[in-house]
Amino acid sequence: MSNDQTHDEVRTYYRDAARTRGSSAYNDDRWGASQYDPDTLAAGTETAANLSMGCGNPFAIADLKPGEIVLDLGSGGGLDVILSAKRVGPTGKAYGVDFLPEMLDLARANATDAGVSNVEFLEGMIEDLPLPDASIDVVVSNCVINLAPDKGPVFAEIARVLRPGGRVAMSDVVADNGTTAPADGTAWADCGAGALQHDTYLAMFARAGFADTTIEYTHDTGPGLHGAIIRATRTKQITELGSV
Repeated sequence: MSNDQTHDEVRTYYRDAARTRGSSAYNDDRWGASQYDPDTLAAGTETAANLSMGCGNPFAIADLKPGEIVLDLGSGGGLDVILSAKRVGPTGKAYGVDFLPEMLDLARANATDAGVSNVEFLEGMIEDLPLPDASIDVVVSNCVINLAPDKGPVFAEIARVLRPGGRVAMSDVVADNGTTAPADGTAWADCGAGALQHDTYLAMFARAGFADTTIEYTHDTGPGLHGAIIRATRTKQITELGSV
C-alpha cells in the first residue's frame, strides 16, 4: 500500500474506536488501561481509560518532574497527557498531538473532566509536528510509532522538538530481526504490520542523534512481535534520515 492508503486505513480504524470506545455504552476488558496501576489510572477519566489502546505504559518510565514540558505522540483520548500534566504540575505543560479531530475532541473533554488546564491538544501528524524546535523536555508515546508508514521523518521530528538532553520514554511494538510482517492495512492499524525490527529501531534513534537507547521486551504480541518499552536521550543535532 502507499503511505496515503496506510494513513487512511489507520484513520478509519481509530475513528471507529473514537466513536465506540468514547461512548458510555462501551465495555470490554480495557487491556491498554490494565497496564496502569489503579492509583495512576484513577488520576485520569473513565473515557480516557476506555480509549487507551496502547501496548504498555510509557508514563511509568518517563520519570516526569515538576516544570517539565511533555509531548505525547498520537495522544488519542488523552490519558497519558492528563497523567503527565498532573505530574509536571502548574509550572509544566503537557501537549498531545493526534491526526483525528474526533480523538482531539474527546481528549479535550477528558482533560476538562480531569480538572487539568496545563494541557494543549494539537491536530497534526507525527511526521510533521506542530511545535517549535527544542521546545520539549520529554516525548512519550504508546503504540503509535509503528503506525507511521514512513518512520524516518518521525524520528527526525522527535529529535527536532526535543531540547538537547531531552529524553524519550515510549511503548511500541518491536519485531525480531528478520521478521517480515504482512502489509495488510488492518494489520497495520492493529499495531503489527508496521513494527520496526529491533536493530532498525536502535539504528533509527542513533541516526537521529540519540544515545543510551534501550529496548526492553515486556510481552509477546504475535509471532516475532513484542510489546516493548523504549528509552533514549537526545544528544546532538540530527542527520538526514531516509525512509524505512
